[in-house]
Parts: sequence; C-alpha cells; structure tokens
Amino acid sequence: MAKKGFLSHNAMDKIMREAGALRVSDDAKVALANLLEQKAKELSAEAKRLAEHAGRKTITEKDIHLADKH
Repeated sequence: MAKKGFLSHNAMDKIMREAGALRVSDDAKVALANLLEQKAKELSAEAKRLAEHAGRKTITEKDIHLADKH
C-alpha cells in the first residue's frame, strides 16, 4: 500500500487548472503532490539548519525564504 501524502489531489487539481490545464489525470495529481512534498521536506530541512545556526529552535518565515534561495 502506498504511503499517504500530505497534499490532497483536489489541491493539485486546483493548482494545475489555475495554471491553465483543462483536464488533469490522477497520475499527474499524484506526481505533482509527490514533487511538492519532496521540495517542502528539502526546504524545511534547510530552514531547520539555518534556524539552528542562528541559535534558535523555531523556524521562521525568514528561514524558509533563505532556504529557498540556496
């Protein structure tokens, strides 16, 4: 059984339709959710490292933005 992700298929459908897609397959929704979740995990890990480097335990918005620039 596949691991359940954090992002819903409905949210992925909405994102792709706002980008101009007329129709979206279920496989495309799953693929986008998987990619976004992986990117979010990578950004979160980098943001955590930045917060710890600054002597904090709390990840801030600034940490997220800085992590995105790396």
